Amino acid sequence: MTSPLIDLVAAELAQPVDPRVEELASAVAGRHGNASMGVLFYGSCLRQTQLDGLMLDFYLIVDNYRSAYDARWLAWANRAIPPNVFPFEANGLAAKYAVLSIDDFTRLASSETRNVSVWARFAQPSRLVWARDALARSAIVAAVGGTAPALLSAARPMLADGIEDLELWRGAFALTYGAELRAERGGRGQSVVDAEPDRYLAFTAPALDAAGIDPGMPVSPERRRAALSAWRFRRLQGKALTLARLAKASLTFAGGIDYLAWKINRHADARITIKPWQRRWPILGAIILLPRLLKGGAVR
Repeated sequence: MTSPLIDLVAAELAQPVDPRVEELASAVAGRHGNASMGVLFYGSCLRQTQLDGLMLDFYLIVDNYRSAYDARWLAWANRAIPPNVFPFEANGLAAKYAVLSIDDFTRLASSETRNVSVWARFAQPSRLVWARDALARSAIVAAVGGTAPALLSAARPMLADGIEDLELWRGAFALTYGAELRAERGGRGQSVVDAEPDRYLAFTAPALDAAGIDPGMPVSPERRRAALSAWRFRRLQGKALTLARLAKASLTFAGGIDYLAWKINRHADARITIKPWQRRWPILGAIILLPRLLKGGAVR
């Protein structure tokens, strides 16, 4: 499978990273044995040269959930509310990784879903830092290649006709950030694009072509109304799914509420302090904390 977009995605995923990141990814894959297909490195740490003191973000792609876990309840939880999220440390670096089956990853990376989580992360730059073999690499590259067309297909009817390329991406990411509970400062969608504008300019035409979008064609009022309704649903679904995932992570992620506070403080300039009782009862602690975060704008 090849196309201008897939070629761009494959080249980007193959770019080198700090060897310590590769070692960490290999260790993550090793936790799940032969089920592991590939490990994707993404997020703000991708642009950092100093990794000490940061928490790296990975997605582990597996053949299927049953073979990825010894405990059946973890496989069930991953199927019911994907992904499962786990902490990991090795060689002085800290990380968290999300687990998705290749089937779920491919579906969530495409227009088959209204869930923006995978679009928002992998329409941005990422690296495939560990792959089991060439077939696994090819399947993951193909799935990542679906994210940008899915994102732009959903976002285009919400944006102005004749919009410039970079504004198209900025507007698209702003929509996805608004469809999840995110501990990010306002304007995050713009800063993501502005960090690598040439990359997004290179991806625009191939992604639009893969999505079947004619950039010169005006969007009809009917499509705009349908898109507005779809994004209202995405916002409701996305925020509800974020809460469900956070609740599930309290079972799989030791110290999860402390990580949540750290991330909010880092990204939103908040001053959240976790109390001992909140560590003992993390779900209740997070529920009580949420209204204050929403009111203060730390979580949107």
